Parts: sequence; C-alpha cells; structure tokens
Amino acid sequence: MQPKEFVFKETTVIPAPLQEVFAFFSKPENLQRLTPEFLRFRIVSIPPEIKPGARIEYRLRIHRFPVKWLTEITVWEPPHRFVDTQLKGPYRKWVHEHRFEALDGSTRMTDTVQYQLPLGILGHLAHRLYVRKDIETIFQYRREVIQKYFSSERGRL
Repeated sequence: MQPKEFVFKETTVIPAPLQEVFAFFSKPENLQRLTPEFLRFRIVSIPPEIKPGARIEYRLRIHRFPVKWLTEITVWEPPHRFVDTQLKGPYRKWVHEHRFEALDGSTRMTDTVQYQLPLGILGHLAHRLYVRKDIETIFQYRREVIQKYFSSERGRL
C-alpha cells in the first residue's frame, strides 16, 4: 500500500518588501526564531552559503521525543522561491516550498508542505489525531512571529 501524501498550504501577506523578506528567510538561524519553544528547536550545523545542495542539521523534540532532522536546499531561486527537503527526520517525506511574490510594498509568502508519515495505517491515524494539528499550530506561531517582526517593531525582537 502506497503511503498517503498530505499537503499543508498557507499564504501570508507580510508588510515588507520582497528583498527584505527573502533575506530574512535566507538565514537559517532565523528558523529558531520562527519555531515554538515547546519544540526545543536547536540548530546543529549551518552551511556557509545557502544554495542548492546546502544542508542544515537540527534537533528538536516532538511530543517529548528527541528528533534529529537534516534538510537539504533542493531549489534556490532568490528572491522568489526555495525548497527544503528532509533527508533524515520524523517524516517519510517532507518537502517544503517557500514562494515569495512582491505586492505593492508588501510580500505574499506561500508555504506548501508535501509530507508522508511512516508506519502505514498508524501514521495515518497519528495524522488525524495530532500531526495535522501540530503542523497548523507551528505555522500559526510562525505567522504571528513574522507579522510581529515585520511590523513597525521590526528589529526589536
């Protein structure tokens, strides 16, 4: 049986110009700022330059279980798009596309995550019980931090 693929998609309008928004998301160290504290997210290694093939390793906790996660930048098209793909981690598949589109002085950012869970029917059940809700909670937190950062208080966080 082929594992079910899930898709999470969210669009946010950020009150800042495209170049500034893309520059912020181009810095892996900002991942920690965008991740809720309950995940205890910690970056282990950052490449000297973000480009296709660059890898970022980090650690976090998912429901108290320690997780090692390794992602690779598989697409890098500044300032409009990049894709990070999980090489090692909790998902059978995790591909996160970040798209950026200039609006009138603002930026539309669209996140699309395609993911599959391991463990067949148990993974599907876990998705229904908590994985989808966890992803929504994480992205809601991220959206709030982004809006606050790019508001008039920018740079004071």
